[in-house]
Amino acid sequence: MSKSRREVLAAGAVVWRVTGRRLEVLLIHRPRYDDWSWPKGKLDSKDEPLPMCAVREVQEETGVPVLLGAKLPTVRYKLPGGVKKVCHYWAATPLDPEGPAAGALRARGTIKECSKNEVDEVRWVEARKAAKLLTRPDDVEPLGVLRDMFEEDMLRTWTLLVVRHGRAKKRSAWEDGEATRPLTPAGRRQSNGLVPILAAFGVQEVISSPWERCAATVRPFAEASDNHVVLAPEITESAAKKRPAGVRALVDDLLARPREVTAVCTHRPVLPFVLEAISKRSPHRVVKRLPKENPYLRTAEVLVLHMARRNHRRARVVSVETYRPPS
Repeated sequence: MSKSRREVLAAGAVVWRVTGRRLEVLLIHRPRYDDWSWPKGKLDSKDEPLPMCAVREVQEETGVPVLLGAKLPTVRYKLPGGVKKVCHYWAATPLDPEGPAAGALRARGTIKECSKNEVDEVRWVEARKAAKLLTRPDDVEPLGVLRDMFEEDMLRTWTLLVVRHGRAKKRSAWEDGEATRPLTPAGRRQSNGLVPILAAFGVQEVISSPWERCAATVRPFAEASDNHVVLAPEITESAAKKRPAGVRALVDDLLARPREVTAVCTHRPVLPFVLEAISKRSPHRVVKRLPKENPYLRTAEVLVLHMARRNHRRARVVSVETYRPPS
């Protein structure tokens, strides 16, 4: 039996807000099953990125566009017939359609609400009461982690995405210098495939090495979100080789304090310096999950970092993920 037959992938989110001092979460009621659950659903195609599936399903089922935060535990259970369903969840907050992430919201494309036959009630519920209202016991696990993060003052996060540029023409096949070496057709497909990944995380600022293969990798998202690409000469291969401290300083500045969701596109030889800066702000459990060996990230792969700062202490990485578009 193929993997697709053995396993059904789905994604959703535990959408949260704080009212007064109360942590509240968003639940849905499905009349077909007469159950209370998290908004979630299956991929709409084999190429849909899991984060995009999550924000799409949440908006379809609740009418609320969201911004993804830290990854929560994945829920696994068997469907009738023995097929396993695997549901990926994120913490998420409502996104203002007119706010700073409006461009990323446009880049997600049109998302229509589902019918009342699928979801007939959407309800904000105090987190402790939600644990009792949820129909499936497995759904309590991501809620438990969310509550722990809230109590530890680690639930409000900001996000940095590190992108390695897409597949580029070989050095030996390009005579006009490194700064202008372009993407291949496969690389251009990868750059288009990055759009839903960056949109799902609500990227609001795009920073890139000025060399063409990096700028071209993030250009489709910048155009889809009506954004512009900020060029950072210190993260080119040549600049990083001469002055790696410049790379580390840029990355540390992006990690150090709450800011808009930012994507940074750079080169494989620059990634060790980027990862050094990330490691210095990561607890051991996170350091173990960071890329350790060359090439660190594959072409067009994205390392997603969620940051938090508890009680005004030093900011640190609390969650990491990686995604790569199809080529």
